[in-house]
Amino acid sequence: MNEEVRLDFQRTERVGFDEAVLCARKSDAQLATIMDRVLERGTRCLLTRLEAEVFGRLAPAYLERLDYDPISRTAFLNWTPPAEQQAPDIAVVSAGSSDMPQAAEVLRTLAYLGAPTRQFIDIGVAGLWRLLERVEELRTFPVIVAVAGMDGALPSVLGGLVPGVIICLPTSTGYGVSNGGETALHAALASCAPGLTVVNIDNGYGAACAAFRALSMVRRVSVQDGKGRPNA
Repeated sequence: MNEEVRLDFQRTERVGFDEAVLCARKSDAQLATIMDRVLERGTRCLLTRLEAEVFGRLAPAYLERLDYDPISRTAFLNWTPPAEQQAPDIAVVSAGSSDMPQAAEVLRTLAYLGAPTRQFIDIGVAGLWRLLERVEELRTFPVIVAVAGMDGALPSVLGGLVPGVIICLPTSTGYGVSNGGETALHAALASCAPGLTVVNIDNGYGAACAAFRALSMVRRVSVQDGKGRPNA
């Protein structure tokens, strides 16, 4: 078992955020070993793709140290929320409420990393007025995560309306030729809106990390310039 688990406790020093643990396909024993290693070092950990039934099997000693959310299937181990909340610099925009599990993974990951967010729900392009009435507010955010399935049109429309960094999160939401999110993924990759960043289907964790990296650089430049939040 010792050789099966080798945690990267130095990742924060290298890239600015710590390693997350993908729980899918790990045994209960492997998860217990991972959590023991984290707790022994007195540090924290983000657990992703932790199914409710697996969470329910964990020993009480772990459960009392975990903050679990069944929608996003994420858990924070040994995590303490920040004492002060900053104004949100990242917008998480969902085309529909059917995309909530993926959007929730983004929101929870960014909350764990200490990056405040603002969520915009159900502003897909099928009712374009819902998006247009929020455009001026969305233009104030330096980073936006656009969450969309089906035809995946939302990121392209946003890319023509707002100046911030846009990270496309295609989801597996949709019927038939949506093909488990492949149509939304291809739409994002083939978008005529220049400069979009695209992560894999349903990869809310990856989208959140991309947003966090972008925001970290924005903040670094702002500090160097002696300025506050950038103006759009």
